[in-house]
Amino acid sequence: MGAPETDLESGFEWSGEWVVTYETFRDMGLAFAAALILIYILLVWEFGNFIHPAIIMAPIPLTLIGIIPGHWLLNAEFTATSMIGFIALAGIEVRNSILLVDFARNEVHMGVDHRTAVINAGRIGMRPIWVTDLTMMAGAAAIILDPIFEGMAISLLFGPIVAVPLTMIVVPLGCISACGAFRDKVDPDAEADNECTLPKRL
Repeated sequence: MGAPETDLESGFEWSGEWVVTYETFRDMGLAFAAALILIYILLVWEFGNFIHPAIIMAPIPLTLIGIIPGHWLLNAEFTATSMIGFIALAGIEVRNSILLVDFARNEVHMGVDHRTAVINAGRIGMRPIWVTDLTMMAGAAAIILDPIFEGMAISLLFGPIVAVPLTMIVVPLGCISACGAFRDKVDPDAEADNECTLPKRL
C-alpha cells in the first residue's frame, strides 16, 4: 500500500499500471454506487413509490450477462474503459425501463387494465428501444479494434444483445407483479397490496 515508514525495514510498493487500474476501478465504483443511489431517489420522487424504481433499475445487473462473455469471447481484459461502457449501458437500460413503466402507468391512468397496459407498453416501446440500442451497438462496433477503447466497445456491443431482451421480459413481469402500485395511480386511497383484479370476460 506504500513505501516503508523508515529505511530500516523492507516492503513492497505497487506502482505503474496496476496502481492506475486499482484507483480507477475504486473511484469509478464509488461514483457508480453514488449515482445508483441518486437515480433511485429521483425515481422514487418522480413515481411516488418504492416499487417502480426497483423495477426500473432491475435490468442494470443484467447487462453483465452480455458484457462478461463478450470480453471472454474476444479474449479481452475488463479494463477501465469496460467499466465506463458498463456504466453508460446501465444508464441506457434505465431509460428503456422508464419508457416501459411510464407508458404503462399512463395507460392505467386512462382506464386500461394494468396487464393490457403492460403488454401495450412492451409492444409499442420495443421498436424505439431496439433502434436506440442498435445505433449504439453500431457506433461501438466502429471502435472495437481501438487498443484503448476496446473494452468500452465490447461492453456497449455485447451488453445490449442480452440486456434488451431480458429488459423486455423482466420489466413487464415486474410491472404485472406490482399491480398494487398501478392501482394507486388510479385510486390513491386503495390498499397497497399485490392482489390484482382480472378483467371480466365478455
